[in-house]
Amino acid sequence: THNLPPGLEYLNQLDRIIIHQHVELLEAILGTEPSSKYEIKNHLGQRVYFAVEENDCFDRNLCSPIRSFTIRIADNTGREVITVNRPLRCNSCWFPCFLQELEVQSPPGTIAGYVVQNWDPFLPKFTIQNESKEDVLKIIGPYATCGCFEDVDFEVKALNEMSTIGKISKYWSGFVNNVFTNTANFGIQVPVDLDVKIKAVMIGACFLIDLMFFENSLDGL
Repeated sequence: THNLPPGLEYLNQLDRIIIHQHVELLEAILGTEPSSKYEIKNHLGQRVYFAVEENDCFDRNLCSPIRSFTIRIADNTGREVITVNRPLRCNSCWFPCFLQELEVQSPPGTIAGYVVQNWDPFLPKFTIQNESKEDVLKIIGPYATCGCFEDVDFEVKALNEMSTIGKISKYWSGFVNNVFTNTANFGIQVPVDLDVKIKAVMIGACFLIDLMFFENSLDGL
């Protein structure tokens, strides 16, 4: 473990990661879009990291699903261990040359990998890349991402897209949360022996999927 990025040692033993977004009552009452805050937990519900989104009010309220951001992820001592950067890009299959791309750093300042959206007329598709921009895994979502009172699964697949090795799931959070807030609860399931840097990139992919497909308050109904 001495070769692992500082702060990611604990990810080495996890095959399931839970991401819980904090409920923002101001968002429910005023309809505003505050910066997102998340707790990242193990399968027992114990907090491993916490994350805070950084951007400005203009981005959050006018560019909401496609907004640029920096998400800083810190361990329980407050040390920043992962930085996720998303530039302002398109979110439409009509602009295949300017689709979403997200950069994950761990430790901050050192590239761990990328999440790149792939053009497809029907399915949400992404490629997970390592620090050298070499393809490692694929993520393929369902035709419809608005689950009716049920979880929505994005499958993590090998590069040939034939075998499924894990998934990113948007958990159904209940009627009140899904109607009145954008609060999200996600689960990431991957092989325990997956490179911890790629696990960090998967966390970044989860944030990207949240904003692209579940940012609107009625998503999940």
